[in-house]
Amino acid sequence: MSEVKKSAAGGGGGGGWTRFVTARPRLTLLVALVLTALAVLAGGGVADRMGSGGWEDPAAESTYATEALERQFPGSQPNVLLLVDAGAAGVDAPAVAAEARRLAERLDAEPGVDGVGSYWSTGSPALRSEGGRQAVIAARIAGEEKDAAAVLDRIAPTYRGAHGPVEVSLGGGLAVRHEMQTVIQEDLLRAELIALPLTLVLLVMVFGSAVAALLPLGVGIVAILGTNAVLRGITEFTDVSVFAQNLTTALGLGLAIDYALFVVRRYREELAAGADTYTAVRTTLRTAGRTVLFSALTVAVSLAAMLVFPQYFLRSFAYAGIAVVLLAATAALTLLPAALVLLGDRVNALDLRRLLRRGRAPRKDTSGAGWGRAAALVMRRAPVFAIVTTAGLVLLGLPFLGVRFGTADDRQLPVTASSRVVQDQLRDGFPGNPGGGITVLAEGTATPAQYADFRERISALDGVGRAEGPVTGGGGSAYFTVVPEGETVGAGAQRVVGELRAAEAPFATSVTGPAAVLVDSKDAIADRLPWAAGIIVLVTLLLVFLLTGSVVVPVQAVLLNALSLTAMFGAVVWVFQEGHLAGLLGFTSTGDIETTLPVLMFCVAFGLSMDYGVFLLSRIKEEYDATGDHEHSVRFGLRHTGGLITAAAVILAVVMVAIGTSRVTNTKMLGLGVALAVLMDAMVVRSLLVPSVMKLTGRLTWWAPGPLRRFHDRFGISENDAYNPAGTPDVIEVSEELREAASSRQ
Repeated sequence: MSEVKKSAAGGGGGGGWTRFVTARPRLTLLVALVLTALAVLAGGGVADRMGSGGWEDPAAESTYATEALERQFPGSQPNVLLLVDAGAAGVDAPAVAAEARRLAERLDAEPGVDGVGSYWSTGSPALRSEGGRQAVIAARIAGEEKDAAAVLDRIAPTYRGAHGPVEVSLGGGLAVRHEMQTVIQEDLLRAELIALPLTLVLLVMVFGSAVAALLPLGVGIVAILGTNAVLRGITEFTDVSVFAQNLTTALGLGLAIDYALFVVRRYREELAAGADTYTAVRTTLRTAGRTVLFSALTVAVSLAAMLVFPQYFLRSFAYAGIAVVLLAATAALTLLPAALVLLGDRVNALDLRRLLRRGRAPRKDTSGAGWGRAAALVMRRAPVFAIVTTAGLVLLGLPFLGVRFGTADDRQLPVTASSRVVQDQLRDGFPGNPGGGITVLAEGTATPAQYADFRERISALDGVGRAEGPVTGGGGSAYFTVVPEGETVGAGAQRVVGELRAAEAPFATSVTGPAAVLVDSKDAIADRLPWAAGIIVLVTLLLVFLLTGSVVVPVQAVLLNALSLTAMFGAVVWVFQEGHLAGLLGFTSTGDIETTLPVLMFCVAFGLSMDYGVFLLSRIKEEYDATGDHEHSVRFGLRHTGGLITAAAVILAVVMVAIGTSRVTNTKMLGLGVALAVLMDAMVVRSLLVPSVMKLTGRLTWWAPGPLRRFHDRFGISENDAYNPAGTPDVIEVSEELREAASSRQ
């Protein structure tokens, strides 16, 4: 039996994994189909079990105060507001007042609704518009977020609309979050309808073959459906943000397509080089398969770093990200090889591009030659390209130095959203935004004089518009309401939170409200950010070292990946904070960036950058192990992955832009920002900065001290036998570039 036949039979170093995934390809695909069907059933309705909050730190002072106030003083924390519009009659007209009181009494009798108060029962000027045409009924729907949303769904149709002489609209924090969840689900469906057909068209353009184009799309669908099932299970134990579904779709399609592109491209290369089906699958798994595995680990680590943060908004993206990355890699390394074994060379069937070539003279295949020439040009002028590219990226990132952090509010929604309309009217027409002030919880026995003295002292604090209270209850507790001057969560309100927490009092105090939640969220992120960054950097360094055996390449990878994100962060501030292009993109600028979003965008974009970096570095290292020629290996790597990485980046950018069509500002920012980051990474960093820097470092690029070299020899991976693992010279295909280089030396 010939060596090739041995390798086709699985011997000669084919490896247990290759035999495992190719021994029963039909059974493998059948099991996958059954599991996918079960995932559809298990993941059904997952969005209905998700929340739309999660920006709070559960261990923060503001969270403690909010929960204590909810138990003891439900009326102090209203999350549902009925905006009563009396028109020209005015809110003090007898008929209007009678109808408003009837509505308030009816609302107070609703199961699950507590702490109902109104302008007509309290006379508070904060609950009456400055023009006297509108006033507010405030209430709190208690319980977990999903339970409270169910109560709101039940009562909203009863109260919204015309009631005698008044018109009622619903607003408040709960109504805003609930409408945001609905909008996100609608936008996600639209994004999928946009992304899937465009992705298929792009894949056909990349592969030519319709059969090959369908394979990455199938892997992505399996990853998305599987992740929905995983998230459905996680909701049984903890809160999960509805925003995580956007990441599931984006990464499910994007990474699955990346991995499948890399695997299918390598498989087709091996077939074109004359290998039989099993040899091609074996070589593909030993090379592209290992790269996919390492890439998936680096992306998963970047996303897992969000688990160190206490906010469930960020943790949700870690749950979704880890699941979708591992499922995409698993599908690419099991289902895809099984499909390739069954397809054989039919993977090239249905070449739709031949229709465009009809009537034209056939041309010599020069695939990748342009990338090789571009890499050679860059390396000839390496100092110029390195300096200019670095300076340009730093310049694009400069706007981020002026970033201001804030919190998400109703202005995330489009201006036509019903709860947004109510909140705009409250913000613009009322002397104090109901439910938007700062609340100080006082616990401990105190006399009326002590309460009065404390109120006077906090009223005199700089930045305080007015202070009201105390409202006392059983158990020796009371609360004060402080209305800051200016924006509810602006810099002034955040300073007031600090001054209130520092104020001396004869009783224990804790402060909550939107500004306090923001302060605590920023502190929690600042405390844990070094840990998250440390995890990402250390594990990335280790994984890239295991891949390359160099201590220089991992450092280069981390620094260049971080540099590739500068344009994204600069654009986020210039566009979304400062409001440039707000009209074109259809959002309202609040003058700040939601606190958790830069963390999320960094983890996602850094992971995707490493994804492309691993693809390029593995091919460079593979050629360097085979030839020992550093510059040739860099050119070879760019030639054989430049087009692939660019195609993958464009496809992922299309998916992210589809996500960025969302009407919710944070989702728009995530989608468009990450799309910009991956395009900059693929088209600038991988194409210009990496080859120029590797040229400057020369053979030092692959240096490692003796102990680490021995460690890598034992535990790392090496691709020096990738083309010929069985030792069969008749299946070796020498690259065209290497032949040209050898000829020129002769």
